Amino acid sequence: MYAALNPIPDQPVELVRSAQGVAAGPLAGDPALLAFPSFIVGLVAIGLQLIGVVPAGAAGAALPVILGATATAMFIAAIWAAAIGQSVVAGLNGTFAGYFLSDALLQLGLIHGWFGITPAAVAGTVKLYLISWLVVVVMITIVTLVMPRAFTVLFLLVDVAVFLELLGTVQTSPGPIKAAGYLALVLAAVGAYMFIGQASQANGRKAFPLGSPVL
Repeated sequence: MYAALNPIPDQPVELVRSAQGVAAGPLAGDPALLAFPSFIVGLVAIGLQLIGVVPAGAAGAALPVILGATATAMFIAAIWAAAIGQSVVAGLNGTFAGYFLSDALLQLGLIHGWFGITPAAVAGTVKLYLISWLVVVVMITIVTLVMPRAFTVLFLLVDVAVFLELLGTVQTSPGPIKAAGYLALVLAAVGAYMFIGQASQANGRKAFPLGSPVL
């Protein structure tokens, strides 16, 4: 799980700067102000679904939020970040947009019988999906060790949430899956803290502290 992301607390990330200086006009601004809210609303929708707020028969309840808001907005934020030279921000947003889009495609595929997945293969397919993304989010967590500590905390929570969902799938137990849902809501709260701090800075006020890097 995705994020939205400006890993430097005091100023926008600028990994590539042109000879003409900082971008101005349309190619400026802070893509995190779009990415964070879309990331948060997706986490809330997924978390509420995993803890059972909607009935078991409403398997696609979170899809309008995931597809219509989270995946779409994070792809836009990734393009925006790339356009102003924020390579890390673009990569993280694009990766998590891909996560949310693939989650939506998996759910739609299972609901409508796409991709040739038989009922007997559903559990194995979900395991493949979760293991694949667990590898990626662990890799990203390692990268965040040189970023402000809030990002490392955020991605550690993502790691645990994906692992719990995988554990629940392997054990066919609702307990770990429900725990993953509650953890997704905690992730949304952490993301909200980071977004409010980013918005505060964009309004000319002091950004919230995000902690020093682990490394």
